[in-house]
Amino acid sequence: MKKLALIAVVLFSAFSCKMVNQLSDTANELFHGEVVARVGEHRLHRTELEKFIPAGVSPEDSARLAASYISAWAEDLLLVDLAEEQLSDEQKDVREELEAYRRTLLKYRYGQLYINQRLDTLVTEEEMDQYYKENPERFRLERPVFKARYMIIPANSRSLKTFRRKMSSEDDAEVLELESLASTVAIKYVDASDTWMDAITLAQDLGTDYRSLVGAIKNQFAELPDDAGNLRIAYIVEMVPEGKTAPRDYVADRIRDLILSARKHALESTLEQDLLEDARKNNKFVIY
Repeated sequence: MKKLALIAVVLFSAFSCKMVNQLSDTANELFHGEVVARVGEHRLHRTELEKFIPAGVSPEDSARLAASYISAWAEDLLLVDLAEEQLSDEQKDVREELEAYRRTLLKYRYGQLYINQRLDTLVTEEEMDQYYKENPERFRLERPVFKARYMIIPANSRSLKTFRRKMSSEDDAEVLELESLASTVAIKYVDASDTWMDAITLAQDLGTDYRSLVGAIKNQFAELPDDAGNLRIAYIVEMVPEGKTAPRDYVADRIRDLILSARKHALESTLEQDLLEDARKNNKFVIY
């Protein structure tokens, strides 16, 4: 009789555990939302998938992104499960690698904190001028740079001569007249006469390649017809050819970045030296 009672208790316990697990799974499904994919015991819920899809995308793009994410999710888990099955316990022991990565990450984060607390981010114009003068080889141009006025205009426009004259004018009033006229006649007009721009940028904006553009320059003008019956015109206000030192204004951001980078490297070296010196003074670092 006692034996039968014990068996009943065991069966009831097993049944209860199964019911609890099923109820837990059901609650989990309700909490996380609809399951959209499954790999073995792993499930991907709609709420997780939706986090990956940006708001406002079209239904077609949404479906494409969802399919891509699900495939990547499945491949990742299938490979991990296969590795769990096929690798030995020794091969699956990654504690040493994890500790090495943890130490590397901690050192990096502390290094960033140390630098951020001490880095002087103010770079004066005088410092930039000095760096530019002392390091001209760092700023050799791989392609020409320009200051230019340029436009795309119907090739049969009666205003072509007027445009050419006003584009090359140094009279502010004529430049303003050019802008007004271009707004009614030209397909595109840009006045970049005060800003340095790379040859590729200018060529792309005109719908051509930069070698064709550079090759077409004659007496500061480049004129290139296109298949649509339009003429692409650029008046080169200033030009610095490839191989020469870039204008200081053109590389100002790069100069600032280089100066800050040098300061960061100096701080990193200071950190390493100070660590060793302090450790020796405090008997934390001893060579026997």
